[in-house]
Amino acid sequence: MRTDESTKAREASRFVAFRRFLGFVGPGFLVSVGYMDPGNWATDLAGGSQFGYALLWVILLSNLMAILFQHLCVRLNVATGLDLAQACRARYSPAVAKFLWVSAQIGIVACDLAELLGSAIALQILFGIPLFFGAIITALDVLLLLALTRLGYRWLEALVAVLVLTIAVCIGIELLLAKPAIAELVKGFVPTTAVLTRPGMLFVALGIIGATVMPHNLYLHSSIVGSRDFGETEATRREAMRFATWDSTLALSLAFFVNAGLLVLSAAAFHGRPEAVTDIREAHRLLDGVLGATFAGTLFAVALLASGQNATITGTMAGQIVLEGFLKVKSPGWIVRASTRAAALIPALLVIGLAGEGKVEALLVWSQVILSLQLGFACWPLVRMTGDAAFMGALVAPRWIRLLGWVATALVVGASLWFVVGAF
Repeated sequence: MRTDESTKAREASRFVAFRRFLGFVGPGFLVSVGYMDPGNWATDLAGGSQFGYALLWVILLSNLMAILFQHLCVRLNVATGLDLAQACRARYSPAVAKFLWVSAQIGIVACDLAELLGSAIALQILFGIPLFFGAIITALDVLLLLALTRLGYRWLEALVAVLVLTIAVCIGIELLLAKPAIAELVKGFVPTTAVLTRPGMLFVALGIIGATVMPHNLYLHSSIVGSRDFGETEATRREAMRFATWDSTLALSLAFFVNAGLLVLSAAAFHGRPEAVTDIREAHRLLDGVLGATFAGTLFAVALLASGQNATITGTMAGQIVLEGFLKVKSPGWIVRASTRAAALIPALLVIGLAGEGKVEALLVWSQVILSLQLGFACWPLVRMTGDAAFMGALVAPRWIRLLGWVATALVVGASLWFVVGAF
């Protein structure tokens, strides 16, 4: 009898824990879209078409670093009740805080530029709309976003989850059509020194790392995780931190599948061609013929459109969080959204109108260069503050996590700077 009662008690405890975990599911999906936005597509396509499966280990490394940084975001809010922007305002001088705010805002605009261009390219592929008008149409998504934000976080999280799954399904079908070489694919996850000796490989690898970890995601996740109930005791807060980390890790695993899938698709379809395929529109045009299915290119474009719209949602939320956290300014969502999109729309329309549609890919690369320059200004404060026992209390990051955080920060910042130098 006692054995049966103890078994039932354990099962009941597991059920309660599982239900509590489900309460923490959602923010991870909002964060994961930043790791599969249109800015990642160009680097993944370039890596696969030029070097086959050889850079898959770089995508895996980037994803592991992203999981680490997002865990630190969770730890920061659970321990202090502050998001990264609020913590920076509390811990740094007004001058430093304003500098970090400007840096974060520039990063959000650069990210929004990538989303705008990606969505405009997808509209051109699907409906033949010129990029100039596609960019204007994409800018009007602010109206849809405003309607959704009034419904609450759960509705946004559900929409984002559907779009993420749409991207994953489209890429999954493409991979089945591409029939990649499994042995070479597995081999691609083994790090090699070839990245240091093959011309151009290091630049593409650094671009993948620099484009994966997004600074605005750190501000976003450290804020929205606070919408959950952590409890009052240290034990319940540690449990909340664990569940929120599982949520972001599961979502980022899906993002890893998308990014690795794009590189594998590019390797299977385009590697060995006389010229590397780095243009998203060119990749779409070639996919139907290479994969032997007339809908292959359409699936590619649908995934791209879902990616752009998804990242638009999180970019807007991050803009509001950064503004309110650093400056204590509460502005209506439509003002933040409209101003951010206008800052991204103007350079896009100027380049398309004056230089032509052929320069759009270069503008997309430049958006990643600008993003890379802002990355250190988010990673450094995050790792530093989560390792401060006086600030974090009992939930301070353990020594091994702090060490990994500093190594990851050095690697990400170094990769971003090298990528920028290479771009010039």
